[in-house]
Amino acid sequence: MTALLSRSDTASTVDAVRRTSGPRRIGLVPTAVLLLGAVYCLVPVAWVLVAATKNKNDLFDTFTFAPGWSLFENIADLSAYRDGLFWRWMANTALYAGVGAAVSAFVSGLSGYTLSKFRFPGKAIVFNTLLAGVLMPAIVLAIPQYLLLAKLGLAGTYWSVLLPSIISPYGIYLSRVYADAAVPDSLVEAARTDGATEFRVFWSVALPVMRPGLVTVFLFQFVAIWNNFMLPFVMLSDDTKFPLTVGLHLLLSQGADQPVLYSQVIAGALLSIVPLVALFLALQRYWRVDLISGSVKS
Repeated sequence: MTALLSRSDTASTVDAVRRTSGPRRIGLVPTAVLLLGAVYCLVPVAWVLVAATKNKNDLFDTFTFAPGWSLFENIADLSAYRDGLFWRWMANTALYAGVGAAVSAFVSGLSGYTLSKFRFPGKAIVFNTLLAGVLMPAIVLAIPQYLLLAKLGLAGTYWSVLLPSIISPYGIYLSRVYADAAVPDSLVEAARTDGATEFRVFWSVALPVMRPGLVTVFLFQFVAIWNNFMLPFVMLSDDTKFPLTVGLHLLLSQGADQPVLYSQVIAGALLSIVPLVALFLALQRYWRVDLISGSVKS
């Protein structure tokens, strides 16, 4: 009898181990896929970090991940190119991305709040049009936007890059969804009962509550404008107004005749991602902020 009981206990233990190990084995598959995806995304970044430290000879003679000693030399040569034109490109990109993303986040927040808390004729049509805009690639609109801004005499100016960046269908959609979830109707009605105007309700009540969502909209739009190539490439002809994407493309095209420029292009690519990393590190704390803390403080 004791032997039978011990065998039964052993069998139940083995079954329990099998049941618990099964999901763990299944969980290894998505983990492995995520790790492969991370490697796929990080290897090019690691290569840029290493390649930016090499001179022209080391860059083309061997392909290794062993770092060189020419990083500061490459940055100095890049800074000296046409009296510091690279840093002009960096400032232009910061202007386009910073101003464009900030205004876009505010417009998206106001539009999303309006779609969430107001009822008006054609609301469903407007929202469905926004969804269609989310699905439409931005590259399709570059030529029509150029023709429109050329008619207004704005093509080739800073406004030709800034104005199309203000409206973000995805930002408005995200703000509408966030306003539905984060801004209670009772909070809005209480502010209206106290006599606040509609803009005052948005500015003092809804906006602080929506801040974490608008930070996300700002980051998405900032990265999209920072990495945008086609719009400024179509709109601008003066290379002193180029952003980094178009400017580095200019350097890369000249590298066919001057191979030494390839090292400068890679150094510029490395410098171009530093502000993005710094911005994400600086703003990530807002994603953990309590949704109601802003309205309580105000």
